Amino acid sequence: MSPQNPILKAVVTGGGSGIGLAAATLLAERGMKVACLDLAPPGEPFIGIKVDVTDDAGVRAAVAEAAERLGGGIDVLINNAGIGAQGTIEDNPDSEWHKVFDVNVLGMVRVARAALPYLRRSQHAAIVNTCSIAATAGLPDRALYSATKGAVLSLTLAMAADHIREGIRVNCVNPGTADTPWVARLLDESPDPEAERAALNARQPMGRLVSAEEVAAAIAYLASPEAGATTGTALAVDGGMQGLRIRPIN
Repeated sequence: MSPQNPILKAVVTGGGSGIGLAAATLLAERGMKVACLDLAPPGEPFIGIKVDVTDDAGVRAAVAEAAERLGGGIDVLINNAGIGAQGTIEDNPDSEWHKVFDVNVLGMVRVARAALPYLRRSQHAAIVNTCSIAATAGLPDRALYSATKGAVLSLTLAMAADHIREGIRVNCVNPGTADTPWVARLLDESPDPEAERAALNARQPMGRLVSAEEVAAAIAYLASPEAGATTGTALAVDGGMQGLRIRPIN
């Protein structure tokens, strides 16, 4: 590419599967060099680096390694690593609340904090956080998970305000229930997987789960220079779940 259109360098956390892998794949297809940070990172064509986002020293080392192997910098950070949780506030002990917040919220903080010195040197700096419909809609049996994603939404807005004058855009995507390996495991563990899948499909006005590739397309847009005037935004990819109130079919 020309100096006016440089090859951008991206780091994707949780890039080993699901939305993270779909996002990494699409960014690479669109010409970016991509490093995937994960407990089980993928291989070629990505730069795979194993890291636990709850380990601050490990995160700092992994981000520095990614920047070096990408060619000396980072332009884009996709903060996607996260874990799920089920139940009401009565169903999870304090230790589980600490664990899920440590991954879903503090994990993003650690990675972004380590990446900021590199992003500040970029001409096209962007951070995209993976949030959730759970941040903006009350879902049953998702109290802990929803609390972490509500924190991610607020964190995104605060980061966007803090770093706008440094030329770093910060946005998030809010997927609805996505057809990912994590959701597949939840379905497999339910008493009636087919009935549970049908219920999840029906919960979204489009009548189906969101695909990882559809979420990846939104991430890729927010990460791209084409979204240069977009910051502090939550982009819903939820099949209409948040905004629509359609009449049931008789």
